[in-house]
Amino acid sequence: MRSVDIIQKKRDGGELTASELTFLIDGYSRGDIPDYQMSAWAMAVFFRGMTAKETAALTLAMANSGDQVDLGPISGIKVDKHSTGGVGDKTTLILGPLVASVGVPVAKMSGRGLGHTGGTIDKLESIEGFRTELSREKFMSQVNDIGLSVIGQSGNLAPADKKLYALRDVTATVESIPLIASSVMSKKIAAGADAIVLDVKTGSGAFMKTLEDSEKLASAMVDIGTEVGRNTAAVISDMDQPLGFAIGNALEVQESIETLKGNGPEDLTELCLTLGAHMVVLGGKSDSVQSAKELLREQIRNGAALEKFKSFIAAQGGDDSIADDPARLPQAPVIVEVTSEHSGFVSAIEAEQLGLAAMILGAGRATKDAEIDYAVGVTLRKKVGDSVNAGDTLALLHVRDANDTAKEVAVKVRAAYSFSETKPEPRALLLSVITAQGVQRY
Repeated sequence: MRSVDIIQKKRDGGELTASELTFLIDGYSRGDIPDYQMSAWAMAVFFRGMTAKETAALTLAMANSGDQVDLGPISGIKVDKHSTGGVGDKTTLILGPLVASVGVPVAKMSGRGLGHTGGTIDKLESIEGFRTELSREKFMSQVNDIGLSVIGQSGNLAPADKKLYALRDVTATVESIPLIASSVMSKKIAAGADAIVLDVKTGSGAFMKTLEDSEKLASAMVDIGTEVGRNTAAVISDMDQPLGFAIGNALEVQESIETLKGNGPEDLTELCLTLGAHMVVLGGKSDSVQSAKELLREQIRNGAALEKFKSFIAAQGGDDSIADDPARLPQAPVIVEVTSEHSGFVSAIEAEQLGLAAMILGAGRATKDAEIDYAVGVTLRKKVGDSVNAGDTLALLHVRDANDTAKEVAVKVRAAYSFSETKPEPRALLLSVITAQGVQRY
């Protein structure tokens, strides 16, 4: 078997076999196949696409390139959740304890953030004492004991994906749906979950800007999960404005706690209930999404979800008193108000610009080696549809000092807002659900 023949076959629109794809991925991982040949193959895929069967075979080849996590010692149906990312996306912090509180085990490996705000692991590490590195034995034991553990992702989970992604990043082949889908799903499959729920974002603050492209990506990922025997569902949610009000690590932990208490933002609460309901159904604890939603609402009302959060934090060495006293989380010493120069209604918010503003303050990483400041970030006071008078506060900046950087960020945040004289029509948060049966729009 020769890589040049495989490249030519895909260039000419042929369907690659599982053995051909395994040959490519294994050879590239070992260094036997050079970057220039994998670049040619990736570009051929970019233009020719891949069938569902090909994409599933590619995903398995990448998943098999490194560690395979066996969650067999954990009882029950293990359900994982993955988000394609967004601004203010702190859903894992809420979903983990919420879903675990009804008996669905959540054994999750998460990554650190690279970009506008920290990843789930960074947010959890803003809690004093919280440990994100546990042995596999401790990880599984904790899930059996309390139903929930979240740890840092293994460095050897789908290493072929990491190598291929770096190549795609410099060869203009990132925006290939089969390659994106296999990248995401290879890590999820290697992480060992029995079922997977995907939160696929769409809009100005998301990687996929249109609903159609987001549905194509979600469908590709659901097809992969189905092809390899993992029950998979995807929810398309809007990211034309940030999720919730908080952008920044400790700020998002605090907003998550408020959501578990039943006092969270409406959009964040609704998304978590929907994603959680799909997790509960796939976990075998409810036979319908609607009944699962009601079950989860009750867990928030009766305090069980919050108690599960406390147990989770304590089990991993963190200060669980933050649930009752969020002021114990890292606090920025200076608050800067960003005021409006306009009157009217907020008609749009550039979510990505607000994420970048938080990163400039130190809430995210411009490079993988950059240090995160857990305390800094942005808290929104106005969102799309809200009435505004000139001089009203649009957002608060949580900063170390009111220096030139804070002034620069204030200008960026103000510029992210657009206004209109009339109130805009509300945009739906939840747009589609994709399962093995197809796409269903709300």
